[in-house]
Amino acid sequence: MNNITSSLTLDSRTSTFPSGVLVLNKPKGPTSTACLNRIKKRFKPKKIGHAGTLDPLAQGVLLVLFGQATKLANYLGQGKKTYAGTLRLGLVTDTYDIEGKIEAELPWDNIREEDVVQEILNWKNLQEQEVPPVSAAKYKGKPLYVLKRTGQKVPLKTKAIKIFEAQVIHIDLPEINFRVTCSQGTYIRSLAHSLGKRLGCGAVLTELIREKCHPFGLEQAFDLEEVLKAEQLEPFILSIPKALSHWPQATVSTEAEKLIRHGHALDPELVPELPQKKDARALLVNEKGQELALVQAKVKDGRLRWTILRGLWTQN
Repeated sequence: MNNITSSLTLDSRTSTFPSGVLVLNKPKGPTSTACLNRIKKRFKPKKIGHAGTLDPLAQGVLLVLFGQATKLANYLGQGKKTYAGTLRLGLVTDTYDIEGKIEAELPWDNIREEDVVQEILNWKNLQEQEVPPVSAAKYKGKPLYVLKRTGQKVPLKTKAIKIFEAQVIHIDLPEINFRVTCSQGTYIRSLAHSLGKRLGCGAVLTELIREKCHPFGLEQAFDLEEVLKAEQLEPFILSIPKALSHWPQATVSTEAEKLIRHGHALDPELVPELPQKKDARALLVNEKGQELALVQAKVKDGRLRWTILRGLWTQN
């Protein structure tokens, strides 16, 4: 009887599964995809995705997206990220973290704490970094980790980054605890690796916690096991309007909704509450509070109009 009841409840949930965002506290160990697979197996949503991958070593804020919210990945993942981490001097690995193959062990006894502090503060001056040779970044269509693990030459790739804040939390050499706020896509293990190169003793990342994926923080996040033990997933999910509460939002009329559903741009007078500024972005909802589209203000035919960035409506 219990098995039948559970199955019926799950099927009922699946047929009306909501769109939205789950702020997950990813545990250390599994990949981001493995976490999603466990949620998918347990609750069977039709569409699931995530914004901002975390390495297996890392834990912390991972945004899990359901339904129409899977279309938000590029927009929710663009904000600043804050990490707390630990690195260890004296080691060099092929992955730039403690889980990789050790390539060198170097003396660190001559390193002064003040030098470590200064080099970490200097992260704020970095404008680019090396991409780890064991990463999902691609070269000629192939991930670098595939090239590395099949013995092929891995090209040196760099990427532009921005470090907004960097601080040392605690030093007990050869270990250093730090916190950094950075732009999307920054490899924290590359920051550790570059620090080791500048100090001349090597360094690897040993722990990492993503504390914030703007505007979502750990205080909003749910543990994976807590989610998996729940009878229903809905209480953990933020609706799209709530997940985008940091975006300007406007409710449009039925007539304007029809224009949006046909892919037309909107004149400013149809959404007077939105900022009339070029390149401004906003979320539009209908009179029932249902999400319709992400829009951006662009100049068309000599005047500012709200054009569709991403349609979010569903068929009636």
